[in-house]
Order: sequence, then structure tokens, then C-alpha cells
Amino acid sequence: MPLHLRPYRAGAARGRQSEMEQFRAHGLTHPGTVRERNEDAFVSRPDIGLWAVADGAGGHEAGDLASAMVAGALDAIPDTLSAEETLAAVRLRLAETHAALQQCAAEKEGGIVASTVVVLIVRQQHFACLWAGDSRAYMMREGALQRVTRDHSLVQELIDAGAINESGSEQHPRANVITRAVGGGPAESFELEKVTGQLATGDRFLLCTDGLSKVLDDAQLADVLRSATAEEAPARLVEEALARNTRDNVTAVVMDVLGDGPL
Repeated sequence: MPLHLRPYRAGAARGRQSEMEQFRAHGLTHPGTVRERNEDAFVSRPDIGLWAVADGAGGHEAGDLASAMVAGALDAIPDTLSAEETLAAVRLRLAETHAALQQCAAEKEGGIVASTVVVLIVRQQHFACLWAGDSRAYMMREGALQRVTRDHSLVQELIDAGAINESGSEQHPRANVITRAVGGGPAESFELEKVTGQLATGDRFLLCTDGLSKVLDDAQLADVLRSATAEEAPARLVEEALARNTRDNVTAVVMDVLGDGPL
């Protein structure tokens, strides 16, 4: 099955040369082995130090719409904002998108129009990760992979409660049920979870949808990330997911921190 590269959006071409040299990032998205439609989207904004993936949900093209609206909201963030202003803009624009998707669902008279999102923001020696749903962020440092995000899903809640074990949880009959999303739940209750941390030169981040994380475990992801360049890694990861007959759309964005910069 051929790989379908989704080109970076216009935002990827903006920014000063010194900012571009601070990061190296590549992304790839594929509809998977079963679905004809790709409801995933990704964003690359090295000009503001922002990357994201989104996984849409809903029938009759609603998933396409949801992930595209999430990506569009992030693509439209100006490149003149401070780190704090960028963080606030992400929250505001995704809250607005949440309300807009709920309105779309109401006009469709039922069903859902929603999307997961995971956003990575990098400024100087710090990063922030914001997310809703089960799209994930990982960080590899000195060859060790750690998961940055925690899934907003029914399965994760069952694991936390000790009702099921993490091993084999992807085969749970309700493994696809998420508990938080852009467009899901009451407008007033929309909330992005956030974690922050320190950066180091050589750090590598992976953002991915569950079409990847449900068929490759952390050890398998780490094997690919250790052995491939940032340019090679997304294609390698997608190929591994396809070889395991992932039934979902699959998207991977890999970003390397090359050094300190003025961003």
C-alpha cells in the first residue's frame, strides 16, 4: 500500500532561518489498511515552535471536518506572539473550535463532530504539551522513550482503577471510547490537559494518532526512533503500522531539537 505524504501547511515555510535551524521535523499521514477516508491531520509550525496532530471522529465526513478545523485553528496563530501568548492562543482557538464543532453536530441533528488533538509548543529551553483525547506525545532523551501524555479514554480510566491490565488493553471491546475531545462534551467543560518540561539538545518528540500507538507498543516505537533520522522516522513508523494491519488512519510527526535558538 503506497504511503500518502500530506505536505506541510503554509505555516511551515514561515519564520527566520535561525529558528528553522533549531528544529528538524517531518510528518506523514496515511488512511490505513481499511479506510478510504483519512480523518487525521497534522500541523507543523516551526516559525512559532508548534506541532500538532488531530484525529477526527464522526460519520459522513464529520471526522474530516473536525480534524481540519482543529488544524486550521492552529495554523492561523500569528507568528508574532510570545510563548505565553501562543499558549493562550492555542487554548482560545481550540475552545472556539470546540464550540463550532458542537454547533455543526447540532445542525446535523445528532451524532458527533469531534477530534482529538495533541499540541507541542517549544520555546528556548522549555516545552509545553496540551491535549484532549488519545492522540499521544512521546519524548526520547538519550535513547530512552517516555510517554508525555496520558490518554483521555475509557480504557485508561479502567487501567487507573485497576480493573484491567495495560497489556492487552488495546483489545478491550471499548478501546476506541475517548473521554475528552475537541467538540465532545459540554462547551463550558472543555479543557486541555497540559504538561511542561525542560528541553535538551538532542531531544526527539513523536506526536501520533492511535492508528500508530494501538499497533506498536512503546518498545517498538523506541526501536524505530533510535534507528531512523527525523526525515526517515515517520515513514518507518507508518510502514510498521501498515505491516501490522492497522485498521485506523495513522499519522506520525517527529521533531528533533538541534540546539538552543532565539525562538
